[in-house]
Amino acid sequence: MTLAILCSGQGGQHAGMFDLTGAAPAAAGLFAEATRLLGHDPRDWVRSAGIEELHANRTAQLLCTLQALSAAAALGDALPSRRCVAGYSVGEIAAWNVAGLIEAADTLNLVAARAEAMDAASGGDEGMLFVRGLDPATVTNLCTGREAAIAIINPGDACVLAGRRAALADIAAEALCHGAVRAVPVAVNVASHTRFLAGASSAFRTSLAQLHIARAPHTGTRLLCGIDGTAVLDIAAGIDKLALQISQPVQWAACLESCVEAGANAFLELGPGRALADMASSAYPAIPARSLDDFRSLLGVRNWLAAQEGRNQA
Repeated sequence: MTLAILCSGQGGQHAGMFDLTGAAPAAAGLFAEATRLLGHDPRDWVRSAGIEELHANRTAQLLCTLQALSAAAALGDALPSRRCVAGYSVGEIAAWNVAGLIEAADTLNLVAARAEAMDAASGGDEGMLFVRGLDPATVTNLCTGREAAIAIINPGDACVLAGRRAALADIAAEALCHGAVRAVPVAVNVASHTRFLAGASSAFRTSLAQLHIARAPHTGTRLLCGIDGTAVLDIAAGIDKLALQISQPVQWAACLESCVEAGANAFLELGPGRALADMASSAYPAIPARSLDDFRSLLGVRNWLAAQEGRNQA
């Protein structure tokens, strides 16, 4: 069995996001490090935090990364050794940990540095917009001459734009007039994956240069690059792309396609939320796709993984 492990980006944070992993002994060190970085224990804090607090850029990136890392640690050897790993936006940093390239504590500290670089490069009036029902070429035309650009290309004529809020509001109105079935803001406060954050890419590349990164992923692991969907075979080149991802569009549809081409028999999103599992299920309905948020216990996740393993050996 080849499992496609999907590491989520910002947007799905919620009060119960650590219900399955918060008490897992294997994740205790991760929560201790996150507590140091956040200034409070995230397991308790998410239950009382307001929406704006949950979606503040640095906090959101740390919470989502912590969720992926704690889930991978808690599931341990229940995750098959043959795997594809892909991360959506900040989830790509978590994917490098899941693939065995960056240590867990280093990953959390790296994400904090990434978020700080993005905040420093941001103009303060930026955001993101989800559009469904228009092809990328049409959306690109809507962005022409405006302070906005495509940030993420998802399957099924769906994409995320980023840029100045005023420009995004104008594009949303025009997109609906052009036949888009949906055009709604995304709860992210920076213009991720666009030219507006070029300075953050440079700063983040400096942070990456100071980090110990393994020479190759775990045996049996195929790590995918967000900006082109290709496998990371050359670590140095992969590091460069990881930095560029902050200011270049994420080709998420290509990442999912690469998982399927590599023989993925199932998708598991580590969460929070189930946006990535939903996209995978919609694009590839014959391949089972679940999110950690679908389950009531880690045992339930383990049983589902075992069932997929058995199904593919039958």
